[in-house]
Amino acid sequence: MSTAIIFGASGGIGAALVDTFAADPAWDAVHAVARRPDAVHAGKATGKVVVHAADITKDDQLANLAATLPAPEIVIVATGLLSNGDELRPEKTLKQQQMDSFEQLFRINTFGPALVAKHLIPRLPRDRRTVFAALSARVGSIGDNRLGGWHAYRASKAALNMLLRCYAIEMTRWNPQSICVGLHPGTVKTDLSAPFRGNVSSHTLQEPAQSAAHLKSVIDGLSPEETGQMFDWAGKSIPF
Repeated sequence: MSTAIIFGASGGIGAALVDTFAADPAWDAVHAVARRPDAVHAGKATGKVVVHAADITKDDQLANLAATLPAPEIVIVATGLLSNGDELRPEKTLKQQQMDSFEQLFRINTFGPALVAKHLIPRLPRDRRTVFAALSARVGSIGDNRLGGWHAYRASKAALNMLLRCYAIEMTRWNPQSICVGLHPGTVKTDLSAPFRGNVSSHTLQEPAQSAAHLKSVIDGLSPEETGQMFDWAGKSIPF
């Protein structure tokens, strides 16, 4: 049985990924994980989707969840935080840096995916192709940074990228067919991007379903030689 597990299944991209995998006959089961399972509506019409409740920042909840799940071929962490209104907004200058912002963004964007990796990567089979992927961001690339700003968000995603590279190295020791990558979904019509897409052209802005289809296509086309990298929605490599 081919099994995919998607975290952040109540969010825009996460829900679309659940729909996309559930619609593919190659996948027998899609486990959709969200902090609020009642908010997960994606993919249910296919009968393939099993919904679970877990907070990615809670070690005990993830341990309990992992113990109940079948061994998956693919795990995707589709969670993320950029802002939440007036209290948390991207910095335009280092003078705007706040400890609360760093703590919130690292907790969701870095530490949460790290805990998912801790509990789910060991569940991946070691005798065939497997994928662990997490949504990263182009602005988290150190090599691609030309504008500065958005300090806490950039740093949280750059730290995630480093963890993904570390996991890729470790996973390859267990299973040469394994793949671990960061994925940049582009600018998508979700709550995360809503306050920041005023200057985004209409041909660049994607619907969640479009982004999910692109991301799945990228995942499907990855080879083990590409593990430990970050790719955008079009399959182009982005420097860490």
